[in-house]
Amino acid sequence: MNPPDPIDALSDRVERLLLRHEQLLRANELLQAQLTAVTRERDALRQRLREARSRVDALIARLPAEDEPGETPA
Repeated sequence: MNPPDPIDALSDRVERLLLRHEQLLRANELLQAQLTAVTRERDALRQRLREARSRVDALIARLPAEDEPGETPA
């Protein structure tokens, strides 16, 4: 039996590296898409939080002021 040809071995390694590179590129694309989606979701949640805070602040502003100590309600 002949020993493995170094060129064939190198060619096999290059093929495996190219496949791995393609896998990593696809994984990176998926991660970028997930990051974009999560960033949009975070921004939307921040906006909803700002709106909710604004509504709560408006409700608090509508509450009657507390009576001064010693005053009797009319």
